[in-house]
Amino acid sequence: MTYSERKEKEKHLLYLIEEKRLIDIEKVANNYGCSVRTIKRMLQNLRNEGKTITYCRKSNKYLLKK
Repeated sequence: MTYSERKEKEKHLLYLIEEKRLIDIEKVANNYGCSVRTIKRMLQNLRNEGKTITYCRKSNKYLLKK
């Protein structure tokens, strides 16, 4: 995966979080053709960029706090 592909996938991942549609990381990993660990690294990278991403155990979703 190139840098530009990774950034594009991170952008889409952020969109899924904003729309409260990111529930299953495994499904996203399969769609992206990568591992679950790679998706977790992308989430961490978004957090490092200043996004406040949390996981809600009650709703089983990743959420973006403003």
